[in-house]
Amino acid sequence: MTDSWATSEAAPPSAFGADLHLELHGSGLRAGLTDALREAVRTGRLVPGTRLPSSRSLATDLGVARNTVADAYAELVAEGWLTAQQGSGTRVARRAEPRRVAPAAPAVPRTRPARHRPTYALLPGSPDLAEFPRTQWLTAARRALTAAPHDAFGYGDTLGRIELRTALAGYLARARGVYAEPDRVVICSGFHHGLTLMAQVLRARRVRAVAVESYGLDIYRDLLTGAGLRIPPLYVDEYGARTEDLARLRGVGAVLMTPAHQYPTGVALRPDRRAAAVDWARATGGLILEDDYDGEFRYDRQPVGALQGLDPERVVYFGTASKSLAPGLRLGWMVLPEELVPEIVAAKGHTDYMSSALEQLTLAEFIASGAYDRHVRSMRLRYRRRRDQLVAALARRAPGVHVTGMAAGLQAVLELPRGTEDSVVEAAARQGLAVSGMTQFRHEAADSGWRLPEQDALVVNYAAPSDSAWTGALDALCRVMP
Repeated sequence: MTDSWATSEAAPPSAFGADLHLELHGSGLRAGLTDALREAVRTGRLVPGTRLPSSRSLATDLGVARNTVADAYAELVAEGWLTAQQGSGTRVARRAEPRRVAPAAPAVPRTRPARHRPTYALLPGSPDLAEFPRTQWLTAARRALTAAPHDAFGYGDTLGRIELRTALAGYLARARGVYAEPDRVVICSGFHHGLTLMAQVLRARRVRAVAVESYGLDIYRDLLTGAGLRIPPLYVDEYGARTEDLARLRGVGAVLMTPAHQYPTGVALRPDRRAAAVDWARATGGLILEDDYDGEFRYDRQPVGALQGLDPERVVYFGTASKSLAPGLRLGWMVLPEELVPEIVAAKGHTDYMSSALEQLTLAEFIASGAYDRHVRSMRLRYRRRRDQLVAALARRAPGVHVTGMAAGLQAVLELPRGTEDSVVEAAARQGLAVSGMTQFRHEAADSGWRLPEQDALVVNYAAPSDSAWTGALDALCRVMP
């Protein structure tokens, strides 16, 4: 039987619940789930009063039986960690404050503009802008404006509005596994702005070099070099960045990474390499700059949690609304190690004192009302259908082309026969189709990199076209495949 999401616009029961990131360990599913929920409450990731997903929704997300979730909830209710009331759902009990985790101690579009305006564009970087939730956003804006205190119209806090920082801290904790407190969250105008601030702080700290993945966006490499920082490449293969090589890079004080979904190759950082990156940062006092640009969009399993959860004092976490909602909102956030907060605030005060308070309040209301979760889940279904259609069409019409990388994000990598990348990009342009070749993302200093040095590929954004344009864009893409 085919899953209903693939054949109907009707969403499965889990499509409109709240996201909850859990790491299950141990041999027993119920014991592992019970321990993971208990730990999330104990450490403060799930704060008192947080409403948990229904047993049906969480069971679907985790791929376990509904009774497993129901039994785990019942056990935690009996222990006093959770409460359950008819009509109110299951919530974290309003008990003594959980202990705090002890200190351990974009956005510019990810594309290059086409020379001529194409009929169809599959350039990576943008979500489906036609699906921006205008009605829900307007409702949130009205509520936010009505409830806004008078000081919201003043200069405000350089950190950003407390309402948004609080909403983000809660959301990131439960959905991305980020350990965040509102006073460590700084609102910025997208990833580009946040990285600019970080580069200033690193230079002030006398950092000389920031390692970058050997495949990525040249605009961010240029930003770092423009700040006076060297950018040695950290090579990428099918398991993500080779973080074990960090120890051999001289003078590196930070590393910029996309661990949940490497951009643009589409692979996830392997667990041992995640641990190696954190070990390097602890041993050297270095920082990991984590760009979690589309971590909420994974289609074959629950999204991998943020690297930041492994060591909040050595990882700077960056997130934005650019892929989940729209880049035009110009809203991003940084979750900082405690010692970095004053330095980032000082840098921000020199360049851009604060982002729009009304947009911040609207996003805070959008998250708090559950509209953000519902929108993300709805777009997951839409983007997964698009990706499946892309894979199926290529299998029928271009069987020599392989889709690689995880079933995640807004773009896919199409492996081409060797030596054909440039000709395919040119043929696409003649068809009025704008696509990006893999070579344009390659670090200039990299002498080898992703998989094989001669491997050609396209990076195709299946999310951006509107429904009316998608069929034509897919057909044009298949026509130019070798």
